[in-house]
Amino acid sequence: MTRAINFSAGPAALPEPVLQRAAAEMLDWHGSGMSVMEMSHRGKEYMAIHAQAEADLRELMAIPANYKVLFMQGGAIAQNAIVPMNLLRGRTSADYVHTGEWSKKSIQEAKKYCEVRIAATAEASRFTHVPPRTEWQLDPNAAYVHICANETIGGVEYHWTPDTGDVPLVADMSSNILSRPVDVSRYGLIYAGAQKNIGPAGLTIVIVRDDLIGQALPVTPSVFDYKQLADNDSMLNTPPTYAIYIAGLVFQWLKDQGGLDAMAAHNERKAALLYDFLDASSFYVSPVAKADRSRMNVPFRLKDESLDEAFLKGAQERGMVQLKGHRSVGGMRASIYNAMPIEGVQALVDYMKEFEARHG
Repeated sequence: MTRAINFSAGPAALPEPVLQRAAAEMLDWHGSGMSVMEMSHRGKEYMAIHAQAEADLRELMAIPANYKVLFMQGGAIAQNAIVPMNLLRGRTSADYVHTGEWSKKSIQEAKKYCEVRIAATAEASRFTHVPPRTEWQLDPNAAYVHICANETIGGVEYHWTPDTGDVPLVADMSSNILSRPVDVSRYGLIYAGAQKNIGPAGLTIVIVRDDLIGQALPVTPSVFDYKQLADNDSMLNTPPTYAIYIAGLVFQWLKDQGGLDAMAAHNERKAALLYDFLDASSFYVSPVAKADRSRMNVPFRLKDESLDEAFLKGAQERGMVQLKGHRSVGGMRASIYNAMPIEGVQALVDYMKEFEARHG
C-alpha cells in the first residue's frame, strides 16, 4: 500500500504509528472484547482512556493545576459563540485582533453576544502579517482579548505571546497547538479543533483557567457551560469517545518523539526547507511577512497562475494531495503539521524545482 503525501489543512494526516495501533485495537481494545467505539463512556475501560488522554495532554503542555481541560464537541467554530457565552462574566465588550479569515469568523459570531472592539487589524496588508503589539488599542474593561494564533488559510502565525495585562488572553490554536511549547499560564483560555494536530474531526480541546468559569450567560446551553462540563469531567453528555481515544494515541506518540521541544525543532526544519526554497525562487511567491510566517500552513503562488492546474495535476501524479489553496484566496497551500515527515516536504520541494525548470 502506498500512502499519499497529504498536505491537507484539515482533516489532516495523522502519524502512521497511531493509525496502525488504532487498526490493531479496532475490534478488541486491550482484551476487552470491544472496540473503543462500542464502549460505554461510563465504563471503566473508556474512563481509563479518557483520564490518560487528559494526563498526557497536561504533561505535554505543562498545563498548570488551576486550569481545566475540557473535551468538547462542535468544532473550534462553535467556540466563537461559547467563549463569549462563558467569559463575558457581566461585562459588555471584548477585544479582538483581526488577522484573517478565522479571526473574521470569530468576530462575526461574538457580535451576537457582546460589543466587539477591533483592537488591531492587518487588513491594510491583506492579512499578510500580525499587527505588532505597539499598534493594539486595548480596553482595560474588556472581558477578554481574542487572537487566532495561526491563520490556517492565510498562513500567518504569532511567534510571540501578547501581553494583555489583567485582561484574559483567549487564543484559537486550532492549527498550531502541540507544534511547539506554549506557556499556558499566559492565557486565560486556549481552544483548538482536533482535526489538524490532535486527531479526527469532532473533538475540540478547551484549556481554561479556573477563575474564568462559573458565570455563563443564562442562555448558555448546559453542554456549552464550561463550569458544568468541568464539574462532570467533560461527560455532561456523551463525549466524542473515539476521537478522544485517537487524540490520546497522538499524545503518546508526541511523548515518544521527545515532546514539544523536539516537535518544535522538527517543524522548524520542515518550514525552513520550504520557505528557503520559495525565497530563492523567482517562479513562486510567498505572500506572508517573513517574521509572521506560519510553520504549519505555507501558502504560495505561481507567478503565472495559468499554470496552477498543471502544477496540481503533476503533484497528484507524484502522490502529493491537497495542495490547492483555500477557495477564498486561491493559489497553493502546503499544510505541514506534526505528522508530516520532513521527507514529504523534501518531495514537494523537489517537485517544485522540477516544475520550475520545465515551465520557468
